[in-house]
Amino acid sequence: MVKRVLFYFLLLVSFFGFAQQQYPDLKEIVTDSAKIFTVQELEGLKTKLTNFEEETTNQLVVLTIKELGFETIEEYANKTFNKNKLGQKEKDNGILILFAHNDRKVRIEVGYGLEPYITDAVASNIIRNTMIPQFKESNYYEGINLAADQLIEFLNNPEALEEFKKEMDANENQMDWVVKLVMALFLSIFIAAGGFIFFKAYSGLIEIFRGMLIGKLGLLQGLFMMVFSLIQILFSSVFILMPLFFASMVFGVVKDIDNMDQVFEHTHWLYYILASFLGITILIAVLKILLKGKEDFKLSLYKNDKTYMRKTFSSSGSHSFGSSSGGSSSGGFSGGGGSSGGGGASGSW
Repeated sequence: MVKRVLFYFLLLVSFFGFAQQQYPDLKEIVTDSAKIFTVQELEGLKTKLTNFEEETTNQLVVLTIKELGFETIEEYANKTFNKNKLGQKEKDNGILILFAHNDRKVRIEVGYGLEPYITDAVASNIIRNTMIPQFKESNYYEGINLAADQLIEFLNNPEALEEFKKEMDANENQMDWVVKLVMALFLSIFIAAGGFIFFKAYSGLIEIFRGMLIGKLGLLQGLFMMVFSLIQILFSSVFILMPLFFASMVFGVVKDIDNMDQVFEHTHWLYYILASFLGITILIAVLKILLKGKEDFKLSLYKNDKTYMRKTFSSSGSHSFGSSSGGSSSGGFSGGGGSSGGGGASGSW
């Protein structure tokens, strides 16, 4: 019984592994397994790609399939490419356009030798702007045929390729600024929220020191309240400083983040900042007492003025402690020994 179970288990594993490792042997420069082309479209595409290969030795291959199964389109394209050794061995100048009908995915897999020309960005742009708009209208042949025309033009005409890359860079720069603007607006919300919490907490901290200095707030309770105010201030500072730091990275103000680590190697400066912060806060509290002119300096260990406490630190007062704010060629076809390392791009629609 155990042997029978083991046998079926191994048989199942072997079958599963065998099923996963089946990649097509490409006999034609265009293989339409998904049956998305008419006879005329298929023959016209074969003729175009065969002539391109004869003129340049670059091998542009099209494969359409029904579905990918359990693999990603990147894995399927790369393994199919390398199994059939597309392109020439010395040049690695093959390109595979893989179209998966039921999965609604497409990929341009590029051999090593053509990666400097058909970069991932170029392939992605062709898929996004040329192929997918056609695929959304079920114009599968048109999308693949137009992409093939672009690839042929770029490989035959370096000037056209450079112009295309310049247009891509210009569009990306425009998009970068749009993204940066949206990000700046988003971060400003955090900064504004943090600033509001900081203002409320810091105003309360000043009032805590003023209350202790005029004897209306006991030192013990005052110190306890001061700790909570400092926590609020620290929390709000994170809301302010982290978005500012992130924005400085995005906009290029801070470029070398490794050097930032050196700033935090020595933490003694934190004590100076804290001491200066408390000193300035106490000074502001003293100035408020002097400007009023009707208050005397005195200290109380634990006794509080209830009227003062209710007016100053209640939820309805101007300073609220503890409240929070938030937010034509059919001849034989074979690869020439080329290989791909996974360069290219994928898309879906």
